[in-house]
Amino acid sequence: MNDWKTLPKTEIHLHIEGAAPPEFIRTLAKEKNVDLSGVFAADGSYRWADFAEFLCTYEAATSVLQSPEDYRRLTEAVLAESAANGVVYTELFLAADFCGGGDVAAWKEYLAAMIEGADNARAAHGIETRFISTCVRHFGPEEAVKIARLTAETAGPMLTGFGMGGEERHLSAADFAPAFAIAAEAGLGLTSHAGEICGAGSVRDTLDHLKVTRIGHGVRAIEDPALVDRLADENILLEVCPGSNIALSVFSDWPEHSIERLRRAGVPVCVSTDDPPYFHTTMTEEYAHLADTFAWGRADFNAINTAAMNAAFCDEDTRQRMLAKFR
Repeated sequence: MNDWKTLPKTEIHLHIEGAAPPEFIRTLAKEKNVDLSGVFAADGSYRWADFAEFLCTYEAATSVLQSPEDYRRLTEAVLAESAANGVVYTELFLAADFCGGGDVAAWKEYLAAMIEGADNARAAHGIETRFISTCVRHFGPEEAVKIARLTAETAGPMLTGFGMGGEERHLSAADFAPAFAIAAEAGLGLTSHAGEICGAGSVRDTLDHLKVTRIGHGVRAIEDPALVDRLADENILLEVCPGSNIALSVFSDWPEHSIERLRRAGVPVCVSTDDPPYFHTTMTEEYAHLADTFAWGRADFNAINTAAMNAAFCDEDTRQRMLAKFR
């Protein structure tokens, strides 16, 4: 099977701003008369050469997202692209710091707009969505507690998870334990980025102190065999984004990537795209690369999608409906 586009897929590691199609951002910038010179390459894609420039481009592109209505439209655009690549269930990372500046009243307006966008996308494309509110690591533990409380207050059928992104080298996981305890008390699913820029130790610290059931990336856990055994024994799912890891030089190329070794060791893994237009990828392309590199077939992809749905932050009825697509 060479065309992986129509195969049903689950994606649970996708940053909403980072998934913004370039054409959508250009359209919004034109409407708002915002100058985005230098953001786009000649072919219309996002332009960046290293991690520092990636961050600058990302910040400039997202500067045009200024209102709840912008985020409704963004949600619809992102989910339309996902559905076009066969995604039937997705979880989107939202940063409340960027959606109303962490103000509860403003956040409620942004969240309502994004839920409306997800409802519209479900009606148009059949794609099911849940949201994960994230604190930003380099904004510090106090801000993380604020975002956790805000998330707990607004948790519901669509906002079902809490996580952490941002600069992985900033502070330790233990510093953010109070924020994650608040989210856990509210019944939210817990995940956190670790083991991408930093090594296996960051994954271990996250497991020890934040009590997550999933790890965002986690691919450098392969550096510690004992940690790999722990991930397998505790059934901790890794939200793996191979194309992103290769674009950011975590691994040099596809054969070097750790996803196959982790899977063979019994670690639950799934596949996502992280910030797909920035890394020139789609879920279809991720599947094609994995098929070509590791000889994965339909059974392998159904297995990782089943693992993703078993770890998804959704109600049981939705989980079973989605699992049926991978049997």
